[in-house]
Amino acid sequence: MTQDDNCGGAAQQPPEAPYSILVLNGPNLAHTGLRCPEIYGRRTLSDIPSLVETLLGERSAQVRLLFFQSNCEGELINRLEAARNEGIRGVVLNAGAYTHTGLALADCVQWIGIPVVEVHISNVFARKETIRRHSFLAPHSVGMIAGFGLMGYALAVQALYTRFTGSD
Repeated sequence: MTQDDNCGGAAQQPPEAPYSILVLNGPNLAHTGLRCPEIYGRRTLSDIPSLVETLLGERSAQVRLLFFQSNCEGELINRLEAARNEGIRGVVLNAGAYTHTGLALADCVQWIGIPVVEVHISNVFARKETIRRHSFLAPHSVGMIAGFGLMGYALAVQALYTRFTGSD
């Protein structure tokens, strides 16, 4: 598995992997591991590649992960539109609170023509705030994974890989 990262450090120049997947994170997620660890856990987003490698094993060499995080809805939309132009095969999207409020983001997910798996670190359906139980993204996503911590990202990558290859 190879990865590019927009958050710190020089991006690796990976060999070509047939399946490029964008891991897109919304507001406050850059502080995962520090922010509300009782809800979101203590792992950080930098743990995602190793979780994917563990889950996919040798198949992870066929996956290139690209990471992007923004607190701004417009920047998330711009990155999704760029992903379409780059030929990205799939998106793992944790839109944070924009899941529940981001109609413009949902409109983008609807039209870009890239399979999107919606991910939530916590079980949004078990949260106290009822607004967190509604997703504008869900009707336009191929699936949703919630409540499994950062492992949800790896499960989403696995689901997209399976969709691309037709394997189990």
